Amino acid sequence: MNRWERRGTKRLGSCKNISSVAGRGGARSVLVAGGAGFLGSELCKRYLQKGYDVTCLDDLSSGRLVNLEGHLNHPKFTFLRQDVSKPLNLEGSFEYIFNLACPASPPKYQADPLQTMKTCLFGAFNLLDLARATGARILQASTSEVYGDPHVSPQKESYAGNVNTYGPRSCYDEGKRAAETIFHDYHECHGVDLRVARIFNSYGPGMDPQDGRVVSNFITQALQGERITVFGDGSQTRSFCYLDDTVDGLIALMHSPPSEFEPVNIGNPKETPVGKLAELVLEKISSTSRVSYLDLPQDDPKRRRPDITRARTRLGWEPRVNLSDGLDRTIGYFRNELAASGKIVPGAM
Repeated sequence: MNRWERRGTKRLGSCKNISSVAGRGGARSVLVAGGAGFLGSELCKRYLQKGYDVTCLDDLSSGRLVNLEGHLNHPKFTFLRQDVSKPLNLEGSFEYIFNLACPASPPKYQADPLQTMKTCLFGAFNLLDLARATGARILQASTSEVYGDPHVSPQKESYAGNVNTYGPRSCYDEGKRAAETIFHDYHECHGVDLRVARIFNSYGPGMDPQDGRVVSNFITQALQGERITVFGDGSQTRSFCYLDDTVDGLIALMHSPPSEFEPVNIGNPKETPVGKLAELVLEKISSTSRVSYLDLPQDDPKRRRPDITRARTRLGWEPRVNLSDGLDRTIGYFRNELAASGKIVPGAM
């Protein structure tokens, strides 16, 4: 047994073996599937601060126990190591359920595309069945990837997208699109109270240094004195949204009144060219790194920019942390992570 798989002195194993400790009473009780990721762990922290009983369910395929170190001994926190695509067998009920259970990094979700699809599809069915049985409100963490390589910018929630069903990114893009359909149909057929958030390019402390996404790649490469790898010519854009802002948006959406159960974009409407991001990172880190340009991967989106009118009007939400400040906080986190493992280049500040 991993030393962290415990709640107080009570040993925790699979959901099947510990169902008696999960879902303590429903009221003021939250389940976060994928709760060991950097977004999920922040959600766990926020709800613990609000006085909720919090259950984190994660198979640790991409989530990390280090993100939960501050919670593991909390009397209101339970960690369950479980693949969400397998039967959950949970007893009790929850007031709120967040479904963040899927790797969001291209290298990680492409490593096992069939498992990625299973996580998106079976995970949606399993958690929706739980919500239906217990009367919980459930939020699906969807993604800007449902828009594929968009032909329009900014992307409104009404845009149907341009997604390749056969490409290397399809397991994630189509898995998330199908999950949205499953959520919609559970509401239409069973009246499940649900929310859908389309998340755009989140970043911040708690990310795995080996995450494989552009922000973590550039920062860790610079801190280690490696070449910064920019795919394509660097003109493709992303809309980077800092951790705190993304989580604020998810919580605001979860606690919002029902409004036709339409998806809501949660992202930063300020788009940044990837090449500009590389320049910003190098400005902030004294490093010997140089930029290296590689071929753009298949189906890599050329533009990412959300229209957040719906989030502004319905939730009163918009991001507050600018990219420069967010990068400063994230660089500090990665510097500490790499220094602890002895992987940082001396003098990289």
